[in-house]
Amino acid sequence: MTSIAYRHADVDGFKVFYREAGRKGAPKLLLLHGFPSSSHMFRDLIPKLADRFHIVAPDLPGFGQSDMPNRDDFAYTFDNIANVIERFTEAIGFDRFAVYVFDYGAPTGFRLAIRHPERITAIISQNGNAYEEGLSEGWNPIRAYWQDASPSNRDALRALLTHETTVWQYTHGVSDTASVSPDGYSLDDFYLSRPGAHEVQLDLFRDYQSNVALYPAFQQYFRTHQPPLLAVWGKNDPFFLPAGAEAFRRDVPGAVVRFFDTGHFALETHATEIAAAISDFLDH
Repeated sequence: MTSIAYRHADVDGFKVFYREAGRKGAPKLLLLHGFPSSSHMFRDLIPKLADRFHIVAPDLPGFGQSDMPNRDDFAYTFDNIANVIERFTEAIGFDRFAVYVFDYGAPTGFRLAIRHPERITAIISQNGNAYEEGLSEGWNPIRAYWQDASPSNRDALRALLTHETTVWQYTHGVSDTASVSPDGYSLDDFYLSRPGAHEVQLDLFRDYQSNVALYPAFQQYFRTHQPPLLAVWGKNDPFFLPAGAEAFRRDVPGAVVRFFDTGHFALETHATEIAAAISDFLDH
């Protein structure tokens, strides 16, 4: 049995919850979750990798068990999320590490990479996008909000925060929905139901345009630094298309791209296969 510790770090007064496993001194691996999830999404992956890596998986600000301060006290932007996670890595002594990025974890992790390329030993992107061609038409309602931040456009996005939509995110593109545990989407729904959580998420929908604006900078980082890069992709993802995974090869010709017959939350159905791909990738 692999022991997983559940901890909190004080990051300049901001409480960051995280899961930690593996031997200190082993190669470091930072796991960054996405929307509307938390580090809970890595519950199956961590035990499969902890025998060879020192793993840390934080909850992003406003997610999971990490602090969700009032919007008057903390601006929910991806820059600010990256600021907290950057300081978190420094606080726990993660000086050089491989980073696993998924969904919102991608623009967070890629910000860390362009700020401190010397700290990144490798990148594993699981449906973590950095290319325009990776964005599906499912982004159109959010794009409309970027163009016009009207109350009506904001309210239209509330449909993305319902229980039904969360379940759909987990099950769309999965061949056998009975293979998807209800634990993940039920916990996400619990966190989304907290007072103020919807407004936090709507703010982040609005700010996601800042990530798209940074795509050229992310791509320049890939070209310049040529980080070892593995893309493990649920090919039926309704938000991030396979073209986004293939595009990594344009900037990192040695990138390894693996597709799995599943949806957005690929770890729900393919944690064993993805863990094996990561182990093989990082061992070479």
